Amino acid sequence: MVTIKLKKPGTDAAPRTGTARPPVRGSASGVKARPTLAQAQAQRAEREARYQDQLRQRFGDRPPEAFVRRPESSPPPPRPSRSQSTMPDRAPRYAPRAEPTAAPVAAQGPPPPRYEPRPNPRRQARPARRRDDGDDDDRMPAEHAPGSMRLSKRMSELGIASRREADEWIAKGYVRVDDQIVSELGSRVQPHQRITIDAKAKFQQAQRVTVLVNKPVGYVSGQAEDGYEPAVVLVTPANQWREDRSGTRFLREHLKSLVPAGRLDIDSVGLLILTQDGRVAKQLIGEDSDIEKEYLVRVAMADRKRLSDASLALLRHGLELDGEALRPAQVEWVNDDQLRFVLTQGKKRQIRRMCEAVGLQVLGLKRVRVGKAMLGDLPPGQWRYLRADESF
Repeated sequence: MVTIKLKKPGTDAAPRTGTARPPVRGSASGVKARPTLAQAQAQRAEREARYQDQLRQRFGDRPPEAFVRRPESSPPPPRPSRSQSTMPDRAPRYAPRAEPTAAPVAAQGPPPPRYEPRPNPRRQARPARRRDDGDDDDRMPAEHAPGSMRLSKRMSELGIASRREADEWIAKGYVRVDDQIVSELGSRVQPHQRITIDAKAKFQQAQRVTVLVNKPVGYVSGQAEDGYEPAVVLVTPANQWREDRSGTRFLREHLKSLVPAGRLDIDSVGLLILTQDGRVAKQLIGEDSDIEKEYLVRVAMADRKRLSDASLALLRHGLELDGEALRPAQVEWVNDDQLRFVLTQGKKRQIRRMCEAVGLQVLGLKRVRVGKAMLGDLPPGQWRYLRADESF
């Protein structure tokens, strides 16, 4: 049997001598010796001499006062005023100061020229600012062309966007008037001018959604109040109606700025519309809105008698609320204790107050239609998206 003994590389080299490993970088530098007091004073004197030589080469024998070093014990001289010369007649620090001697005025020569700023033609061309004395009677209002109106208002009238949305688009440069970009807020246009919006604005508008909710009792339409939750909390993926045929996929961005377009009080149920689109809100709750809202109202008479024809006629037209005559409404019996209301306006608790005016007590109120949007078979507490064929 043959035994092979392996050796590690480098074992044949000569044995190590005194140094075990190469020295660490910088280890032999040692600690820098500090200068003695005499050496430090000599270095300081040498730096001062170089500094004084630089002053002589730059300013000659009259260096500016700012460059003259003074001993720490002497207080600083007073700051010269603007009327005085910035170059005082004093001897430099590095030369012995001579005592001033009185000399005749004629021998002193002409005074040194004073610095005069160069005139600025732009500043001279500017009109002088008028002091504001608080009297605005002399300020003339900006004149506008006859018949003109604000661009944002005109866009709202045309149904292009809400006024707030129009202002945002104008600031971003998304609005054109007669093919010219208008980016200044407060711009005015004539009714005959053509207004168009950029494709970016159209895309943003197309992303906004409108939601139909079947609101149950106990939810408020707008912001939470008195411990009751707003109806917008029902808009969750779990509560979306399975038979939603809108084709819109739920996104978290759809919950942003989702506000009610028309209200239902806490005791009423039925169709509640929430939208991100300012145009939809204007169509439903604007002053000029004529969208129909249909309600089924369960009522009861105090004496259990049927409502008279005269009272029914008053419900249709002839009542006033808050000192304002109500618009004509469609009111008819559905069965013995249920009325059908079709209104084109939406005052606060309007149907309940109309019924009280003719002696009716409202036992239940349900909204079943707004424009073309029908409540249909949407279950209570669930929601769906507005379809394209239901647009307002």
